[in-house]
This record gives sequence, C-alpha cells and structure tokens, in this order.
Amino acid sequence: MTGQPSPPFRLGLIAMPWALFNRPSIQLGTLKSYLAQTEPDVQVACLHPYLGLAKTLGLDLYREISQDVWLCEGLYAGLLFPEQRGVLHGFLAKRLRRCKAAGGHDVESLWQKVEAHLQQWLAGQEWGRFDLVGFSVCFNQLLASLLAARQLKALRPQLPIVFGGSSCVAEMGSSLLESFPWIDYVVHGEGETPLANLCQVLAGRQAVLIPQVMARKPQTKEEAFSGCQFKTLSELPTPDYADYFHDLRREFSGEPFVPELVVEFSRGCWWGKCTFCNLNLQWHGYRGKTTEQMEREVLGLSERHGCLDFSFTDNVLPGREAAPFFAKMASGKKDFRFFAELRVNQRGETLKGYRQGGLVAVQAGIEALSQGLLERMHKGATVMENLALMKESLALGIRLDGNLITGFPGSTEAEVEETLANLDCVLPFTPLTAAAFFLGHGSEIAENPQDYSIRAIVQHPFNRKLFPPRLLPGLTLLINDYRGDRAHQRRLWQPVVKKIRDWQRFHEARRFPAHLVPPLSYRDAGNLLIIRQELPGQATLHHRLRGTSRAIYLACDTVVEFAELARLFPNLGTVQLATFLEELTAKRLLFAQGTRYLALAVHTTAAGNGL
Repeated sequence: MTGQPSPPFRLGLIAMPWALFNRPSIQLGTLKSYLAQTEPDVQVACLHPYLGLAKTLGLDLYREISQDVWLCEGLYAGLLFPEQRGVLHGFLAKRLRRCKAAGGHDVESLWQKVEAHLQQWLAGQEWGRFDLVGFSVCFNQLLASLLAARQLKALRPQLPIVFGGSSCVAEMGSSLLESFPWIDYVVHGEGETPLANLCQVLAGRQAVLIPQVMARKPQTKEEAFSGCQFKTLSELPTPDYADYFHDLRREFSGEPFVPELVVEFSRGCWWGKCTFCNLNLQWHGYRGKTTEQMEREVLGLSERHGCLDFSFTDNVLPGREAAPFFAKMASGKKDFRFFAELRVNQRGETLKGYRQGGLVAVQAGIEALSQGLLERMHKGATVMENLALMKESLALGIRLDGNLITGFPGSTEAEVEETLANLDCVLPFTPLTAAAFFLGHGSEIAENPQDYSIRAIVQHPFNRKLFPPRLLPGLTLLINDYRGDRAHQRRLWQPVVKKIRDWQRFHEARRFPAHLVPPLSYRDAGNLLIIRQELPGQATLHHRLRGTSRAIYLACDTVVEFAELARLFPNLGTVQLATFLEELTAKRLLFAQGTRYLALAVHTTAAGNGL
C-alpha cells in the first residue's frame, strides 16, 4: 500500500496599511509566486487589508496619510498602546491638519474608524484555514502589523505568526521578537528561501531552521546553510497579483482607479556608498534581472491584469540593463508608463532613451545643493550634475521628485549659504522636498558616529510618542536620533526650509504648470534667442541674445568646460568670454561651478510647450 499524500501546508501572507492602495504588494506577490514554483505542497493566500481601509477612509485621505510615516504609525500606536494616546493626540492632530482631505475627521474619529476596520477585517477571515500567517513589514507598516498580529494571536493562540521585511532585519527583528510575545518567528534578510524553510519545518518535512529565521523558542539551526540569498534574480518568477485583484474587486465596484503594477529590476544598490542610507540592510551586494526577463514580466503582467502603469521598486535602476529594456519598450506599440529611482548620472542620451521607453516619473537622489555636503554624503555627484538632471527631466516631460536633506550633522554656515544661493538657480525646476535628517539604523553614519559630530545615538523623539517607555529600551528601530549638534543644525537650516517652501508656493501660484510653460525657457530663431524668465513678485523678463551670444548660450545647453567654450569661440578672448558668462550667471540664466557651465533655460519645444 502506498502512503497517503501529506496535506498541503497553508500559508497566509498579509500586507497591512499603509501600503499604497493603488499598488499590489510586490513582497506578497513575489513570495507567493516563488513558493508556488519551488514548494508545490505549500498553498499561499495573500491578504490586502489596506484596500479595505482605503475604502473606509476614502482614497484621498488614505493617500495623504500614507505619505506621513508618523501619522501612519501613530494612528495604530494609539490603538496598540492606549496609554500613549495622551501624548499622541496633539502630535497627530497637528499632522492631520496638513491633510487637505481630512474634512470633518479628527484623531478620535480616525482611531474609531481604523479600529472598526481592523476588527471587521479580522472577523471576516477564516483563520482556521492557515497553518502559518506572515506579515510583510516595510515602511509605515510596523504598528499596524503589531496590532493586527496581537489581535490575531488572541483569536487563534496556536496559530504561528512570522514577521519579515525591511523593518525586521537583524537587530530590529530580534528586538521585535523579544518585545512582543505574540510574534513567533522573524525572517531577516531576503525572504524567499527562509520563508520556504520555515514552512517546511512547521510542516514536519525539514528538521531545522536556517539562521535567517529567528524563533522565540530555541530551535536547532543549520549553521552551515549558505543559500539564504539568490546569486542572481533569474530564479525569481513573475509576481502573482491575483489575490490583490480579487480583494480589489471585493472592496471596490466601478473601478475607481486602475492599479499601478509593481515590478523589481534589481535588489540592492550598485552605488551603495551614501553615508545616510539604510535602505539596503536586507541585501548583500547588488543583483539585477536581464532585459529579457524584465520585458517578459512587464508584458505578462500587463496582459494578465489589463494595466499599463508600472513602478520599479529598485533603489536605483540598473546601469547596464535599463537602457536596452527601455529601448525594447520604445520599439513596442504599448503606451506603458513607468516610475523609477535614478542616480543623477543617468542623464543625457540615457535619460532620453528612458523617456522614449515610457519613463514619466522619477525619484532622484539629489539630497544636497552644496558640494561639501555631497562629498561628505559620499553621493559621488556634483551640484552641477544635480541641476543638469533637474533641467533635463523638465525638458523631457519627466516628473521629478527629490529630497533636499536639511540638518545634516556637521553642516557649516558656508554650506547652508551655498545651498541658499543655489536654490535661486533651481527656481525654474520642479521643487524639491525638505527632508529633515534622521539617523537611519545601520547607515554608515550610525556605524561611525564620531566622524559626524555625533556624541550618542538615541531614540527618535517621535518614537517616544509611539511606544511606551517600558518598551523603548529594548527596541531597535529604523529611525533614530542623536546627541551632538542637532539643535544648532535645526536653527542653521531654517532659512533653507523657508526658501524651499517659497519655491513650492511659487510653482503652485503659477498660471501654467512647468511642464507646459517652464518659468525659464527660450525660443530660437536661428539668429535670435529669446529667453523668457519668471521671478517671484516681478514682471516677466525677456532676454534677447544674438549672434555669438546666442551661440555661446546654446553651447551651454549641456554641461561644458570653460576651456571648451574658449576653443569654440577663439575670436572672443577669454576675458571677454568670462565676463559674458558672469553676466548670464548673475541673471540666473546660467549656472557655474568651478570652470563648468550649464544653461538653465529649457527649449520650449523640448518640453512640449508653445509660448
């Protein structure tokens, strides 16, 4: 007689708020497709309660809240730790007032709605069908996941619960395990192989856990295991988003939005040197997919789900494979649109090729407009390159989002003054967002604080509002603070914060958006160049350049050295040439850094404008 086949092991994977409602969770979709490919005896169901909360609150309010990490975490913190409500109420109310869609909602009403949604969602699931439940815990999802896991454990005490994701790496994961008894396991690092191992151990098909699975109860570990991370991403199948679309159809009727599908070209960062960054703690090294694999995924997902918009989760697009991928997209007949993160050296013909292939929005690592700060951040870029990317994005019709870090430890008055001066030059371009420096756990700065005027690493003051004092000493969290020159830096950078706010208001008040009518643009008649310039509180200026003056300005359309300009215009003389360039720089028509120059005006036809 042959033995009966063993029953399948049933795994439930959950993505809590505040994941973006118009995107399926790539963490859940990738884990499900990988387990289906490698572990046929494991059945996976993905659950997306963030869709239900988006419906409850309304899409606009949910979207605004999801953009504020402290508002996201604080709303669930007040439910998980009622004793914190006193310190949380005013803190959250101030942040909620920034949400235009808040309407009649206050903090108390939001707490009620968030709690009611969670209770209703928990009651609506058949938890008895699962042998293990896993929470994907990334940015903005920690407190929601902790609360849901605690309530789930109260409903089903024998149901094992595992946490994984970017908020659970190494010391962060072990501190969660030690602080919250309703968590049974934490996976740290790349999740596919460790999660498969945990499922097989719980099913009784493997004997030991691999080191990447941390357990509450002592477990035998396979210390010699070396396959915790893929050597290449070719082993990964296309993410399975079927459960997301099932939940979407259940929660919404009439298709109020068309989802933006999430894809992954690479893991890690091929630069990997930025001193403040802690986005790659779960990866070791940089790995990417081939152009052909990425093309198959995009085409297959679009056909399967009827979507044309895609968002790359990569910390940065791969330098080698991205260009041929977008060339493939450009050669097709599908109107795909893509979002991706870039480094500032992905410009020029490379960026044009990306745009032709459908790249319409980017997050760029600008971070600073001071050369000294860029060097101490190890950005591997110059202020000139930052401005060139901002200009080229506008000219190509690519929406650019970027941060300018304020309060970087050890910043000098000279660096702040340089930043203020350069903010005048970037006025025509899409405004950046002021991002107050925070000390990221695991970043190079956190590992070497003495090099950055940091005397001690402490809990972020906002974390002290989220968590009770009894828990904080045992927790390692992604966002920390420091003792050093923090107060000095806050005062020093206030003029920059104000100037960025004024920059944003200037663009908001303009009659036309910049991609239709740039604040600084030119028209060319072959022998005449007319530059149109808008400045705050002033009448629009027009500058006419003829003959050699026109030719010099056009020669500065991309970054050019003074020596090259002198070679191109030998009859002018270096003194006369330098004087002319200085005049254009003083009028903010040109940007100069050292011996390099860049014209700041955008050609009207390049941006698709007609004035």
